[in-house]
Amino acid sequence: MKPYYITTAIDYTNAPPHIGHAYEKVLADVMARFQRLNGREVYFLTGVDQHGQKVQKSADKAGQSPQEFVDGVTQHFTALWDKLNVRYDGWAATTDIKHKRVVQAMLQKLHDCGQLYKKSYAGFYSVRQEQFLTDKERGPDGSFGEEWGEVVELQEENWYFRLSDHVEWLKNYIRGNPDFIYPPHRANDVLNSLEGAAQDLCISRPLERLSWGIPLPFDEKFVNYVWFDALTNYISFAGYLADEVGNEGLPQFEKIWPADAEIIGKDILVPAHAVYWPIMLHALGFPDEQIPKLVVHGWWNVKGAKMSKSLGNVIDPNVLADTFTPDGLRYYLMRDIATGYDADFSGERIDMSYNKELAGGLGNLLNRSLNMAQKYREGVLTPGDYDDEINQALR
Repeated sequence: MKPYYITTAIDYTNAPPHIGHAYEKVLADVMARFQRLNGREVYFLTGVDQHGQKVQKSADKAGQSPQEFVDGVTQHFTALWDKLNVRYDGWAATTDIKHKRVVQAMLQKLHDCGQLYKKSYAGFYSVRQEQFLTDKERGPDGSFGEEWGEVVELQEENWYFRLSDHVEWLKNYIRGNPDFIYPPHRANDVLNSLEGAAQDLCISRPLERLSWGIPLPFDEKFVNYVWFDALTNYISFAGYLADEVGNEGLPQFEKIWPADAEIIGKDILVPAHAVYWPIMLHALGFPDEQIPKLVVHGWWNVKGAKMSKSLGNVIDPNVLADTFTPDGLRYYLMRDIATGYDADFSGERIDMSYNKELAGGLGNLLNRSLNMAQKYREGVLTPGDYDDEINQALR
């Protein structure tokens, strides 16, 4: 049987982790443990996205090199995963030379088969989201919403991916594969986003504007745009093109791909994971049966509002783990949200789940069971004589 390949969105290292990051990793860890308990081999990959314009600006502000800056932020993530007992098999860092080799090999393949072209473009650019905007992103009043942050007008030459050539394939794939996205209602969001004229994807940034990225192998004046870099980690660290580019110590790609579950937040479903990513794979020659499955989770809100630094309502998972223990936090995160939907963080509910359910319920049951096993069975439990089919199956 193929190993169960589970991976999460890699975390952008421009700020320390919050409770949403913790939820995603614990969810993946629980799913991996479940598969292992059922006797299945598992490969669990997670990691960090370390390139981009925002990182470069933050590093400059901090008086550090980009690598020093992301290394410092990455330590916060790895320390939290260790505290929460998240046990992954593979670690993806986009500054890893193994990853860079695969990204450049992919780009060269797409360039050689005519999927990339160069052109000048003038338009509006979101500094926060690091992407060019179109009229589809404008609000009813004609302006770009606050979610795009600072928006500036730019005119520059860049490389583009022929995304529009594959949009009809993607529509048909989504309609014909209802298990592609979980929960299924998220597929409608993707199909709605594909209505109207399809746009090609800008996949580069001029070196003079952004130096912190992977250089294009066919044009040294440009670096790779974030999504072609970040999304590739799902296959680069799973052994894709390993023999071709000289990567060692990675899984055998043919044995574990496709991913059985790529766990992502709903905010990066469209367009990154449900549009760019499958089309990238399709353009590279991946057949339909090799397209990964997406598991889309919701947000943790506070009193109905999304967590944000500006509102001052960001929840620190380290504080919660210190207060309620790592296992107490893991239990609450899995207990109080339905996968695929939003949830409201509640101090009262985590207190209740820890004290009443874990301590007063499960903890009390376990303590009584252990005492009775010692008192009546000398601490040794053996199969009984009740041999119906259900009990036989449980042995």
